Amino acid sequence: MSVANLRQNIDHWPERVDMAAAFRWTERLNMHEAVVNHFSLAVNEDGTQFLMNPNQVHFSRIHASDLLLLDANDPEVMAQPGAPDPTAWGLHGSIHRHCPHARCVMHVHSIFATVLASLADSSLPPIDQNTAMFYNRYVIDDAFGGLAFESEGERCAGMLSDPQKKVMIMGNHGVLVIGSNVADTFNRLYYFERAAETYIRALQTGQPLRVLSDEIAEKTAKELDHYPGQAEAHLREIKAVLGAENSDYAT
Repeated sequence: MSVANLRQNIDHWPERVDMAAAFRWTERLNMHEAVVNHFSLAVNEDGTQFLMNPNQVHFSRIHASDLLLLDANDPEVMAQPGAPDPTAWGLHGSIHRHCPHARCVMHVHSIFATVLASLADSSLPPIDQNTAMFYNRYVIDDAFGGLAFESEGERCAGMLSDPQKKVMIMGNHGVLVIGSNVADTFNRLYYFERAAETYIRALQTGQPLRVLSDEIAEKTAKELDHYPGQAEAHLREIKAVLGAENSDYAT
């Protein structure tokens, strides 16, 4: 089937293309882990219907047409052919069921975010512009209870009730980022990994950290919250690079 026909016959095509680009770029940055991480995107008003990657497909091979369309309120999802990964359903289904402000949800076990999540103190001090971006804008889950099946997913969803807290540092696990769309969420995921890397590498020097004041950290975070068009430009350029390479992501 041609791309034009796919656009006509598959719902939510622009959203699917954005999602597929984010999967491909996440793999390129080595922020994925084998076939076990997941992204989802709400496509209806209350956020309960969402797109998500198919079960155990490598991020580098995901196409726009591959994405599953799921209903968080459908109790039969896991009994149907082509069911999603059960931990992905437990985590993402719970969030889309209970957190309508979480339009897009990205969960990875990226290296530096996971190192941060493995520290006894998983807080991220504002030591530069990227770390300041997340000042007072994350929650730390310090009650890891095993794989994210339904009960664990429900517990995690309960920690995301504050719309300002758009990052969950999942202790002993990884990171989960929410946002208003694919561009917003992927941009936040990218910068959180960069921020975590800066902090971990700074700790490795053994030298005292130059921590920003609360006032400057909050000012910087607010400025970055409202920086015009940066997230959209980031995703636009990712798609331009993939297109120039004749990638098949948008099929």
